[in-house]
Amino acid sequence: MDSSFFESLAAWSEIVGGVAFVIVAVVLFRKLGLPLIANAETARNAELQNTEHRREQLRAEVSKARGLVEEADREALAISERAGADARREAEAIVAGARADGARLVANAEGELERARNAARDHLRIELIEQALSRARSLAGERVNADVDARLVAKTVDELASGRGA
Repeated sequence: MDSSFFESLAAWSEIVGGVAFVIVAVVLFRKLGLPLIANAETARNAELQNTEHRREQLRAEVSKARGLVEEADREALAISERAGADARREAEAIVAGARADGARLVANAEGELERARNAARDHLRIELIEQALSRARSLAGERVNADVDARLVAKTVDELASGRGA
């Protein structure tokens, strides 16, 4: 046998071995590789669906949280307005009470002032009367003698007897 035969056999053996390798590689890829790729693709698609579902849930939760925050803001504003109104009413009540107390104090002070004026006026009258009596007594002692005194006593008795002097 000649060497060309062996060379040709070696060449064909390499070709057949290469083709057999490719066939085995394709068969193994189809039996093992494609199912692995399909499973990985399915798992990745399921993961994407779960992620999208979770994202939609989170969006709904964010929307709900925003609604709650807006509601809390409205409630805080309402509380603030009520507190302001309560403070204004309280201030008005305090001012009204202070005005009433002030008016009462002014009325009491005016009454006290009027009583003090009356007391001072009465005291002044008493002093004036006492001074006038003192002056009249001193003048009467100088001007009235026994004759005038007897005449005045007689006139006073007559007036009392007739009822005019009462």
